[in-house]
Amino acid sequence: MRTHLKKGLTGVVGLLCLTLFTASGVMAEKAITIGGKNFTEQYILPELAKHLLEKNGFTVTLKTGVSTSLARKSLETAQVDFYFEYTGTAYTLFYKGKDTAVMTDPQKVYDWMKQKDAAKGLIWLDSANLNNTFTLMMKKEEASRAGIKTISDLGAAITKDPKKFVLAVSSEFWERPDGIKKLMKVYGFRVPVSQIKKMDPGITYMALKNGQVDVAMGFATDGRIVSFGLVNMEDDKNFFPVYNAAPVIRKEVLDAYPEIREILKPLTENLTTEEMQTLNKAVDVDHKKVSAVTLNWLKEKGLL
Repeated sequence: MRTHLKKGLTGVVGLLCLTLFTASGVMAEKAITIGGKNFTEQYILPELAKHLLEKNGFTVTLKTGVSTSLARKSLETAQVDFYFEYTGTAYTLFYKGKDTAVMTDPQKVYDWMKQKDAAKGLIWLDSANLNNTFTLMMKKEEASRAGIKTISDLGAAITKDPKKFVLAVSSEFWERPDGIKKLMKVYGFRVPVSQIKKMDPGITYMALKNGQVDVAMGFATDGRIVSFGLVNMEDDKNFFPVYNAAPVIRKEVLDAYPEIREILKPLTENLTTEEMQTLNKAVDVDHKKVSAVTLNWLKEKGLL
């Protein structure tokens, strides 16, 4: 009787252990680590993906707050499973690309990166229609009053009256070969040196808001653009490189969980430059927590 009972208990314990092993195995298989860089937008993007993956049964770990080079290295060495990279960054930094016909065309630079990285076992999923590139900004009301919507419009206004506009740029944007000097050449206008103010790129937004300058360089998805009532001018000659964000995932992870592609697709479909400005503003200007901002946005979009 005792022997029979002992065998029965052994069987139950064995079945329980098998069940726990299977459950832990499933949990391990569904574990995903998302990387991220060290600025606001790169805290927001992984958090958005985290919510969607958790909704679909994944256990998610975030490893954010690192440099671009370290984020890429972490992906290549399997320290993270995917992170959001920008097409222009990858093209110019990782591959030293210099072809303006590629880097200024959203589809061309995406296709170029997709092909090159596939050879390394890195897969570019769908890119978002947000472009965190350089931009020239004006106060929305002043741009409207002057009839300026594009950089060509600005160039025409400056050519007509070179002393009318004071322009704020960073020292780097003044000096780099693909900066303001090249932009003026491409667009066919010239701002007198006396009308250009060099300053830290983080100060240009406030200088524009406070009326210290009339035009300022910035980054297209910055939250201060919407907060300060500024507007990006359309780069109608496609001068600036394109910086569309896309999840870049290790092939072995995507092969194991192909559903990740469809889980993240609604995210990239809904993210635009304007939407990203709003999300960045909520964190940087309104000082709300990233987790709350991302959760609310996903619910508003009907994604959660």
